[in-house]
Amino acid sequence: MDITDVKVFPVDEEKLRAYVTITLDGCFVVRDLKVIHGTTGLFVAMPAKKRKDGSYKDIAHPLNAEMRTKMERIVLAEYEKAARAGPAPMKRAEAESYPDPD
Repeated sequence: MDITDVKVFPVDEEKLRAYVTITLDGCFVVRDLKVIHGTTGLFVAMPAKKRKDGSYKDIAHPLNAEMRTKMERIVLAEYEKAARAGPAPMKRAEAESYPDPD
């Protein structure tokens, strides 16, 4: 499975650095991945839903370490490009309502 498109939407938050949308094999879209600045650096968080008990459960995620590593490498590379060249980061509300060009 190949990641054929990555769209990065930088945001201006303390730990949250960007929302990301990826396309797999040109035919399946996954929205709301997040680039987070954690204690050991940047990482990619999968889209998740808050449960009634307050915990979060991934909505979509890779099933093996190889795909997770590939996905994180590609998403973080695109984030770095966007951070260097892109416009100023958006506020969270702007990013969440940003029309995703399909």
